[in-house]
Amino acid sequence: MDTPNTKIWLSSPHMGGQEMKYIQEAFAQNWIAPIGPNLDHFESGLGNYLGVKHVAALSSGTAAIHLALILLQVKAGDIVLCQSLTFAASANPITYLGATPAFLDSELDTWNICPEALETAIVHFSKKGIKPKALILVHLYGMPARLSELLAICQKYEIPVIEDAAEALGSKYNNTLVGGFGDLGILSFNGNKIITTSGGGALLSNREEYINNAKFLATQARDPAVHYEHSQIGYNYRMSNILAGIGRGQLEVIEERVSQRRSHFEYYKKALSEIGNIAFQPEPDNCKSNRWLSVFTTLDSNIDINKIQNALMNENIETRPIWKPMHLQPVFKDAPYFGGTNAENLFQTGMCLPSGSNLTDVEKERVTIALRKQL
Repeated sequence: MDTPNTKIWLSSPHMGGQEMKYIQEAFAQNWIAPIGPNLDHFESGLGNYLGVKHVAALSSGTAAIHLALILLQVKAGDIVLCQSLTFAASANPITYLGATPAFLDSELDTWNICPEALETAIVHFSKKGIKPKALILVHLYGMPARLSELLAICQKYEIPVIEDAAEALGSKYNNTLVGGFGDLGILSFNGNKIITTSGGGALLSNREEYINNAKFLATQARDPAVHYEHSQIGYNYRMSNILAGIGRGQLEVIEERVSQRRSHFEYYKKALSEIGNIAFQPEPDNCKSNRWLSVFTTLDSNIDINKIQNALMNENIETRPIWKPMHLQPVFKDAPYFGGTNAENLFQTGMCLPSGSNLTDVEKERVTIALRKQL
């Protein structure tokens, strides 16, 4: 029962009801090992849902990006282009391989990679005789990027694309679910995502050799031999059969979860419509966001986002700022950056509202009342 002091979380896990069935099956059949029927069913279920031919369920979305970069033969000294306005997990794996991230500004139609910044960066490196090895594009907060333009630019310069759909499971671009547009796609099933396996991720591709190789590398790169033979460096990145059981149950309710989160967004937008000094993340006509998080920016420079967040925290309401752009992070202070100040401005003026699919009407009303007091 909701009370005025109950904690309202930003995005908490929401079970669908069938998860324990698959977990108990694994225990009953003693499939406690990393592989098993749940893993097979979860991978095939993801592929069928997304229309992607091959899937590897992994320990995290970060692991998926790491393996994707390895599959694209990224090595020390290479340049990898990456969206700046994103979570650090999009960029960190670039550095695992000794490569250099080059960050790209956002455009304001989706808050994702600006096509002009992308081409500017490619031309810049081309003049130096350097061809970027890959692009990591992100569907921020579930909003699909301008895929047609970005993919056309990458095709023009023959640069492979890693599609970071960690926040965007269930989102659509031109009526097609995202995740399968790039050479490789990434999903995350972290505890705050639209569906969760507690911790986990997936690597997607329509190229069978990519996913076969990913599964090989994710299980310590063990060569086919009776003894333990290794001719490559491998990783312990496979999702467990138990966690995949949670994923099977969660995948069964993905469309319901998308509908619930989109409904929360529409509630906030309508409830705060009379406030003229904020703007919610836009949605172009050819996009359908899962609205993983409902996010707005202030249009008044006198409004202090930190002050608003602290006020809501005092009312036991969890909110978050928009991701701090990677090119502003101390750890990436020397990395190349291309574009203007869109990403920086969004960070300085933006805030994420509680958006979990299990939010109640009473909780949403508490959030909007608290916001009205501040805005």
